[in-house]
Amino acid sequence: MVAAAQHPNIKLMTYAEVVEVNGYIGNFEVTIKQKPRYVDHSKCTGCGTCWEKCPTKVPSEYDLGIGMRKAIYINFPQAVPNKPVIDAKNCRQFTKGKCGICKKICPTGAVDYEQKEEFIKEKVGAIVLATGFDLFKWEEVYGEYGYGRYPDVITGLHFERMSNASGLTGGKIIRPSDGKEPKTVVFIKCVGSRDESKGKEYCSRACCMYTAKHAHQVLDKIPGSSAYVFYMDVRTPGKAYDEFYRRTVEEGAQYIRGRVSKIYQSGDKLVVMGTDTLLGRPVEVVADLVVLATAMVPSAGSEKIAQIVSCPTDKDGFFQEAHPKLRPVETMTAGLFLAGACQGPKDIPDTVSQASGAAVKVSALLNKDELATDPMISQINEKMCSGCLACKAVCPYKAIEEKIITERVHGKPVERLVASVNTGLCQGCGNCTVACRSGAANLKGFTNHQVLAEVDALCR
Repeated sequence: MVAAAQHPNIKLMTYAEVVEVNGYIGNFEVTIKQKPRYVDHSKCTGCGTCWEKCPTKVPSEYDLGIGMRKAIYINFPQAVPNKPVIDAKNCRQFTKGKCGICKKICPTGAVDYEQKEEFIKEKVGAIVLATGFDLFKWEEVYGEYGYGRYPDVITGLHFERMSNASGLTGGKIIRPSDGKEPKTVVFIKCVGSRDESKGKEYCSRACCMYTAKHAHQVLDKIPGSSAYVFYMDVRTPGKAYDEFYRRTVEEGAQYIRGRVSKIYQSGDKLVVMGTDTLLGRPVEVVADLVVLATAMVPSAGSEKIAQIVSCPTDKDGFFQEAHPKLRPVETMTAGLFLAGACQGPKDIPDTVSQASGAAVKVSALLNKDELATDPMISQINEKMCSGCLACKAVCPYKAIEEKIITERVHGKPVERLVASVNTGLCQGCGNCTVACRSGAANLKGFTNHQVLAEVDALCR
């Protein structure tokens, strides 16, 4: 990311969001809302004086609420640019009108409480969607796991932050309730995945391997510890994945095939009740810490992004590719590409592969002087068009535009509104031909006359 930020042809726009996309392949116009940071990044050097002196502490989103951050902060240590923003919802200067210590001590005068949001328009040739994923909200569904009441029932991402050497615990695995080192850790896989009744029916793909990694870390970092893994199936579809899983088992991780039916508190311990389906008997484990491998779901706001860029989504809300095998990084909207878990659950190697493929597709697109388009697209007969624009309302690709034409009526020029097709956006889906009341919209090669002629020829 540092190399990308320093590249002369790459412009990073952080703390911003896309609010509108117009145009078509090679000629997109993107409207970006730059949120107020209340810190002038052109003046800021990232020295850290401001957040060291800030008196306000709030739960950190990066540490998933386990750790704390200041009201003026950098979201994570490796952020690029490594310069802070002010959280106006929690800053005393904005909520109470008194404090301002960050502005007083800033050596470069970068803090600006009067900063406003800006709207920036950029012209681009292609768009790559890489909106990532969120975790399945297990607390709202799995009441048998405690509804989030037990502090020592955490997700794999919480565990990841704890075991990270640069994290809030310095890599030490602890119980959130009392800060003690857990001796018995239970991992539960497929929480929200492969569960049609409560969660999602798909497999989240990455859970098996990161659970094996977490079990290995428990056994490696905590002497005399035990790790139990409740699973449905162990899926290891990657180079050296199965070998790593077997290594974890050989180190002492106990894999139990079966679902967990209930978790309840007993003193300062958690009792995990489940079933071993291989042995056909109930299992009860008294644990210090329970780690849930929760499902990957589309990121918050992805539905809005899909509407803005005219990208279809599947039944689970992930962005839909044009073809799962032949066009895995392209969408049905020309010039729009996908990368990473926005298209479906992926681990890091698969995400990097798809991102590389998307980058190559964009490079190939922008290096062409001319584009070959599908000739079987919609056309509007302007003489028949009534200007109702019902076709515009049903077009999923925003290919229908308004057009003013001039006609002579009784010898006088009269302006009239009609529909027009943007050939760069139209994908020939046929929605407009169905919606058109006057019959002015037709697909090239599929007009009523041509289709009936084909039927007559077949019936001879």
